[in-house]
Amino acid sequence: MNSLISPDSTWILWAILAGSAALAIILEQKYQWANKVTGCILALFFMLILANLKIIPTESPVYDNVWDYVVPLAVPMLLFQADIKKIWKGSGRVLIIYLISGLGTIIGGFIAFFILKSFIPKLADLVPMFVGTYTGGSVNFVAMSTMYNVPGQTTSAALVADNLLMALYFFTLASLPAMAFIKKFYKRPYEENLEKMSESQKSENETMAAQYWGAKEISLKDIAITVALAFIIVAISDKLAGIIQEVFSGDDAFSKIIGGFFGNKYLLITTFTMIISSVFSKQMSKIKGSQEIGTFLIYLFFAVIGAPASIMLILKESPLLLVFALLIVIINLIWSLIWGKILKFSIEEIIIASNANVGGPTTAAAMAVSKGWQELIVPALLVGTLGYVIGNYFGILSGLILH
Repeated sequence: MNSLISPDSTWILWAILAGSAALAIILEQKYQWANKVTGCILALFFMLILANLKIIPTESPVYDNVWDYVVPLAVPMLLFQADIKKIWKGSGRVLIIYLISGLGTIIGGFIAFFILKSFIPKLADLVPMFVGTYTGGSVNFVAMSTMYNVPGQTTSAALVADNLLMALYFFTLASLPAMAFIKKFYKRPYEENLEKMSESQKSENETMAAQYWGAKEISLKDIAITVALAFIIVAISDKLAGIIQEVFSGDDAFSKIIGGFFGNKYLLITTFTMIISSVFSKQMSKIKGSQEIGTFLIYLFFAVIGAPASIMLILKESPLLLVFALLIVIINLIWSLIWGKILKFSIEEIIIASNANVGGPTTAAAMAVSKGWQELIVPALLVGTLGYVIGNYFGILSGLILH
């Protein structure tokens, strides 16, 4: 890896991850500029800078552990207040704009292909990978690369381009609500509610993040219930997802849909947590600290996203892959903004839908958490999880058309 800190320096890398997340939170709550950038983006860029200065590695088992264990635990913690009766209406709206945004990814894939097909060899094999990942997530990226037998070196370069682009894209999405153009032409109900809350609780030099995450009373019992219940939900969901995938492991369309959708542990985690939160809403509302613990875990996740984004590797291996991915994402965003305006969606719903397409359910939910859009966390997870299924179909469709 040629980095100052080796990939197997487990405790040092965990210390850097936790330190990056903590520093981002401190800055976000102390300075207005950091509050506008958001702490999650700061954590991402701290790790991106360290990786590109070759202080930390771009790959490590520590980063894999965050994806495999930290993120699944964060999801139920963040949904302990997710009463399904309150969020059903919002989920339906986000689903519509999410599907529209997904069409923008396909269109972007075709446009990028025709612009760059003369410059990038075997580009028709790469389009399904990027269309799949930008309507679902990295799961679809791997599936499409295997299906079209894309060489390992090309896949690695494409994955690095994807990681770098995601880091830049999340920064762009996080910045959109504060732009004058957006304020003029789009509804901002969630941002306006937070601003009103900030005005009503205004104290000198205190950021919105500091007010939102102000000190709350929390007991040892609250922490114990939060952590234990999260582990139980994740354990059951993970086991059940494995069983469903094993039962529905056929190559027919029905097995792929059932196994891919209901065999996804994030869907099961979300479903079980929502059921518990809805049936026992009174009891769950009394648990304190779950949002705070879950949010810190999400900040660790955003920090990890920044680590694999090696700018030098992209410039050395294939800068055109970054351009190709950039075209797809820009067209997705423009398409989403145009149709979001026509159909009168709020900018927050558009951002979450586009994020769910490009980054998947975890990044979309993480952005909703970091921005304080609590009502959009569950919709982000639901539509993003749906993307794991339809992403493969969108990728296959684009491949069939181009081959």
